[in-house]
Amino acid sequence: MTRPDTPTTDIPTAGTPTAEAPSPSPDAPAPRSLRSRIVAVAVAAAVLAGVAVAYTLHAAQRAESADAASEFGLDHGQLYFRSTEAGAGRVAHLPLPGAGARKAARTTGGPTCERFYAAAGTGLCLQRRAGIPPTSYAVVLDDDLREKRRIALTGIPNRARVSASGRMLSWTMFATGDSYAGSSFSTRTSILDTRTGYLIKNMEEIPLTLDGRRYHAPDVNYWGVTFAKDDNLFYATVSTKGKTYLVRGDMKKWAATALRTNVECPSLSPDNTRIAFKKRVRKGTSDPWRLYVLDLRTMREHPLAERRNVDDQAAWLDDGTLAYALPGQDGRKQDIWSTPADGSGKPALRVRGGSSPAAVR
Repeated sequence: MTRPDTPTTDIPTAGTPTAEAPSPSPDAPAPRSLRSRIVAVAVAAAVLAGVAVAYTLHAAQRAESADAASEFGLDHGQLYFRSTEAGAGRVAHLPLPGAGARKAARTTGGPTCERFYAAAGTGLCLQRRAGIPPTSYAVVLDDDLREKRRIALTGIPNRARVSASGRMLSWTMFATGDSYAGSSFSTRTSILDTRTGYLIKNMEEIPLTLDGRRYHAPDVNYWGVTFAKDDNLFYATVSTKGKTYLVRGDMKKWAATALRTNVECPSLSPDNTRIAFKKRVRKGTSDPWRLYVLDLRTMREHPLAERRNVDDQAAWLDDGTLAYALPGQDGRKQDIWSTPADGSGKPALRVRGGSSPAAVR
């Protein structure tokens, strides 16, 4: 006789009597297989309930995050920057001079970034996450500062730029070392075309012409890219054999040519006629740089009124004003200063507790 909970495959034939299974006693324990099924169903129900709750909470968090991002977007007439005090690490903004704001109230609530830049509805946020080993990312953001693409990187975030059209993005990572002032550092600079999605992981592969000849060397490093209006031409720094050069690159031709020595972290003016850069004015690691501007038509340069050491890729607020980060005052980590691009006037404190300035007009 089969067990009550086990189906039988015996089919009685005509004329064959069938035995009637005895009814189990009401006090008898449920068969073991039935108890197992009940327990399994209960566990499955509990798991599904937990998944449903977790999904609901996650969806709510995503909705809150999206709402926060949509409230903190890329608005015209604003100076965006990375806050280094209140909400440290998160992107904030202030009205640009002449933007019609009566009170320069800081607006906070942007994404968390190590470096940040934005233009024409596109943001670039370089992030670094703790761990063994630490991980870094280049995060492409839309005009609501919502994530569009994330690229895993190696190294320490150092420089970030977006072309005036928002199409071309570039970032520099320190592979070894963490300062340009010393001699033992290595960088990796990438370029992303957001229209085609094409990513150049390392600019060291670009053919370089130096002193009229094709140049090869294992110690070549690129950093500090800045793009022209046409999204094809760009300028950058290249270092080799202990010297730094300003190079002009052509994306379509995939070639770069050295133009001038002792130029670092170039930044092209909105009208594309001048380059702001940091120039090494003394040897060693103690206050080696000063800000200069180079006229691309005449190739003449002049120093700016800022006489302090500036280790930053300056940003143009407009065709006549530059902004840059300096070590902060009164215990602040960094402050943003500005100075006229023609060398006149004097530096002015623009943002207390900020870095990575980017003017969105």
